[in-house]
Amino acid sequence: MEFKKGDRFGTHRVISPEGVLPQPADVLDNTMEIYDNEVLIDVHTLNVDSASFTEIEKRAGGDPEKIKEIMMGIVEKTGKHKNPWTGSGGMLIGTVKEVGPRFEGDLKPGDKIATLVSLSLTPLKIDEILEIRQDIDQVDIKGEAILFASGIYSILPDDIPQNLALSVLDVAGAPAQTAKIVEPGDTVVILGGGGKSGMLCCYQAKKEAGINGKVICVDGFQGSIDRAKSVDVADEYIVADATDAVGMYEKIAELTDGKLADVVINVVNIPNTEMASIMACRDNGMVYFFSMASDFTKAALGAEGVGKDVNMLIGNGYTKGHANVALQILRENEKVRNLFAELYA
Repeated sequence: MEFKKGDRFGTHRVISPEGVLPQPADVLDNTMEIYDNEVLIDVHTLNVDSASFTEIEKRAGGDPEKIKEIMMGIVEKTGKHKNPWTGSGGMLIGTVKEVGPRFEGDLKPGDKIATLVSLSLTPLKIDEILEIRQDIDQVDIKGEAILFASGIYSILPDDIPQNLALSVLDVAGAPAQTAKIVEPGDTVVILGGGGKSGMLCCYQAKKEAGINGKVICVDGFQGSIDRAKSVDVADEYIVADATDAVGMYEKIAELTDGKLADVVINVVNIPNTEMASIMACRDNGMVYFFSMASDFTKAALGAEGVGKDVNMLIGNGYTKGHANVALQILRENEKVRNLFAELYA
């Protein structure tokens, strides 16, 4: 069989606009016939990122049939699942169906994998949506997808159930980046700390900050804070509105004797939380925006507007070894694993 030659970054799949990479592209070619360096995947489940799913659910008025309609419409129009309102995607699990002769990875047909690249750049075809699990942002489908030569992936582990692994791998960048930026003795504030990525970040931050550090878990909902408390991932827990910058500043100042946080990690899935993150951070500290609902213009101009000299990091969903870091948390901590199994698997 003669395969067409593909570009490593998938630019051969871009229909419009010409000359851009697949993620910023408006429309991709989602013909499920592989090029010589691609992988064809039989898709089982899409894990839509939290900001994206929250937005779709809101626009659908919570109606599962309307959610299906919106999702099918996005893919039919663009050839991928890139949310037009948030610009974000998610990830998938599936079974390898075919591997191009020039693909350089170690994949073979029958391997069960999670793609660790965004759905916002993955050519996707949905034949049917079988089930929507609104509480955990997961959607079971019949469909196929393409992984490019540059695409990262994780072969699903044998010791962790598939849906549980998927829900953790979807946010694997957050705890792995936390491991890189938190130093022993740091005071770390995690906004959205009672959510999925939030609890993983809290756990990792506590591990890195050590006995002399302090991890403050902040969430807008008492139920989420109670959940985080139940697995003992932080030193302090507060219910606070992440859209109220001054209120957040006052609470964190009180808890830190006015010193504020060395590191602030934002994993909140709603807009307008930039200034609360910046105000909670000390001068020369680090604010890490992992949330895809963040507006980086607001963050940059807002920090300037309140005279805050803070370092700001954009949450790159990829850092070397991130899949292993996230899965290792489940292996190390039985309480977190059991809670996640109950909530997400």
